[in-house]
Amino acid sequence: MTTVQEPPAHDLASLAAPRRDLRSGAAELRDVKERARQGGGPRATEQQHSRGKLTVHERLELLFDKDSFTEVEPLRRHRASGFGLEHRRPHTDGVVTGWGTVHGRTVFVYAHDFRIFGGSLGEAHAEKIHKVMDLAIAAGAPLVGLCDGAGARIQEGVTALAGYGGIFRRNVQASGVIPQISVVLGPCAGGAAYSPALTDYVFMVRGTSQMFITGPDVVQAVTGEQISHDGLGGADVHASTSGVAGFVYDDEEECLADVRHLLSFLPSNNREMPPFEPATDPADRRTESLLDLVPADSNRWYDMRTVIEETVDDGDYFEVHANWGANVICAFARLDGHVVGIVANQPAVLAGVLDIHASQKAARFVQTCDAFSIPLVTLLDVPGFLPGVDQEHGGIIRHGAKLLYAYCNATVPRIQLIVRKAYGGAYIVMDSRSIGADLSFAWPGNEIAVMGAEGAANVIFRREIATSDDPETTRARRISEYREELMHPYYAAERGLVDDVIDPAETRSTLIRALAMLRAKSAPLPARKHGNPPM
Repeated sequence: MTTVQEPPAHDLASLAAPRRDLRSGAAELRDVKERARQGGGPRATEQQHSRGKLTVHERLELLFDKDSFTEVEPLRRHRASGFGLEHRRPHTDGVVTGWGTVHGRTVFVYAHDFRIFGGSLGEAHAEKIHKVMDLAIAAGAPLVGLCDGAGARIQEGVTALAGYGGIFRRNVQASGVIPQISVVLGPCAGGAAYSPALTDYVFMVRGTSQMFITGPDVVQAVTGEQISHDGLGGADVHASTSGVAGFVYDDEEECLADVRHLLSFLPSNNREMPPFEPATDPADRRTESLLDLVPADSNRWYDMRTVIEETVDDGDYFEVHANWGANVICAFARLDGHVVGIVANQPAVLAGVLDIHASQKAARFVQTCDAFSIPLVTLLDVPGFLPGVDQEHGGIIRHGAKLLYAYCNATVPRIQLIVRKAYGGAYIVMDSRSIGADLSFAWPGNEIAVMGAEGAANVIFRREIATSDDPETTRARRISEYREELMHPYYAAERGLVDDVIDPAETRSTLIRALAMLRAKSAPLPARKHGNPPM
């Protein structure tokens, strides 16, 4: 005998309810989605604006091309209970996820909505982020995170922490596969700070962005130190002291405009080439001004940014970490419409020496360019590594080795240009021919040596100078002899360590021709799981 099981009471109620046509259902759907878009309501929006911050949808409108954003899971709600959560189940659960286009190319996003639970992360919130990250990896498209959240949702306990773990794991899986950009537009504390640290680039806004592992209250309780939120983890701190943030701005509009600009230099994924833009700047344009830019006296400073501006398309370049490790410049630019990564010593800051911060900064930039098939152009004017007890005890050997490893491991086209001096180990580390640069060029007047002529003469002829009747005359004569014998502009070229000594006015055309030749370069690495770089 067959028995018929009665449906549950709530199913009977739904069967008894009048059926709604699609037109009325669509109208209700629009109302539900509009209420979801309002977040915590007008008052929450007003509070967000009073803090000097935009709402999540205002940010998305600035990030994406007009009317291109498609939201994923806008009706998602948490299923937690306890501590009153069962009575507060707003749609989106405090994060907006989806995709849109930036300059016509697909980009994925997750954006915290501070108006809902302070943008804190719970189970449903994390699962939405996991989903959009998985979609970005599968689609091979960049991922942007707009961070404005209060950390883990304490009421949900360990499930919130597990949600962060899923984000971190996906950050690592996506590393070097798709560009990942974190835009910190509010608080980003505790475990939440690790995700931006795992991404390729971090943007921050003065006055509203903070990142730290433990806040000022905890710092004071543990160490007795008193410090403000901005003083501990504000935008300028991370842009100039810690090096966590690559870019810092005065407002969100300027910040998000530059996120779009950065994306214009990056490929969608590691299987594509960077976006090409037809150049209006002639490839054979002579750069006559460079003939008068660099002082003949190697101890006098000049601004290497001027060399970059005169050389690249339309003088346009996009500098990374401009306020940290400023003795080295790292920037994206274009040569004849093709994206290049530029690493350059900056004689205007610490004479362009390599120190701990500059080495870390340049190593990270080289590694990122190599991951995304961006050719490297290295401009040298380096007197060596910065001497000092603090540098040695701080691990300058280890940090300098990071830059050396990054260059040696890079398989993209690599061109070195020696603008003036290149001394000692710093010359080798800055992409010399001996560590794998494809081509090396030099301007007339270049000095490539173990050290400067003065230092070399003092070492080699120390005894002769000390016993001479006229030590200063003897020193000057030996310095001149050393410079003429080993430091003349053609010494390295005669030995094949420099491919050509070029007219500075022909720098742009020389680099463009060389990069065009190297565009199809193939340099497979040895079979291995991965290398073991210095950390």
